[in-house]
Amino acid sequence: MRATVVADGAIAGAVGSTVLNAVTYLDMTLRGRPASSTPQRSAGRVADVTHLDLGSGEDAANRRSGLGPLLGYGLGVGAGVAFALLARGRRMPLPLASGVLGGGVMTMADSSYAALGVSDPRTWSRVDWLSDLIPHLAFGLAAAATWNRLRAPGS
Repeated sequence: MRATVVADGAIAGAVGSTVLNAVTYLDMTLRGRPASSTPQRSAGRVADVTHLDLGSGEDAANRRSGLGPLLGYGLGVGAGVAFALLARGRRMPLPLASGVLGGGVMTMADSSYAALGVSDPRTWSRVDWLSDLIPHLAFGLAAAATWNRLRAPGS
């Protein structure tokens, strides 16, 4: 498979991740809600599991604050690459691609939270689920539109 297919998938995932974050920040602004601590807690658990020393005190907290979003971007870019390979480099209908990308990233993120013991999605409220669903749908739409835009018509 050509390297451009993988690169285009990575670009689509990065665009989707940026849009997901923008929608999340807009939600925080509109509802006045605080940022989620789940990414930082996930980064801490990943560091624990991999025996990565983040230091102590404020240094460790700052590293978790940086690593949490980086894990999210890595997940988004990785999902874009996986989608590119799944699509075999071809364009896909926007609704289908949006659902696969958005649903896939949401499933990977939420299942990783559960697997790491950071959060239990089974206990989330309806508002919690909507706060998670809407940004992931935005991810899917943005990543799918970018993917299709980067592919030649008819591919």
